[in-house]
Amino acid sequence: MSAVRLVRSSTLTDDVDYAYASVVPAGTRLVHLAGACPLDADGLTVAPGDHAAQAGQVVTNLVQALADVGATLADVAYTRVLVASADRADLVAVWRVVRDAFGDHDVPSTLLGVTVLGYPDQLVEVEAVAALPEGPGPE
Repeated sequence: MSAVRLVRSSTLTDDVDYAYASVVPAGTRLVHLAGACPLDADGLTVAPGDHAAQAGQVVTNLVQALADVGATLADVAYTRVLVASADRADLVAVWRVVRDAFGDHDVPSTLLGVTVLGYPDQLVEVEAVAALPEGPGPE
């Protein structure tokens, strides 16, 4: 069971597909993940020019980084989704891929269009904070 409790507002619009906040109890270990990038096992950017395909690889890499610390997407308390584009359609395409991966865990998130990201041909990056029960972490 996840330590993350998602909070919806009774006064803000409910016409969004994410919670407005998340709460984690005292004694919870917070895991701050580096931005997941659309890199394959060889360190190459996948699917140059394809926002949705890159988002898929980013989710795959995020899931693996979470697994490496004993977490799942259900343990994520917050995400920031970065899309190298000024076109809202590109942001929406990426958001759909990321949001679908989280399923019923509609984690609070920020979606941003940015000018450029760090790797050649990179169009998408997702940062995340997860919460795990207190205890020993991975070595």
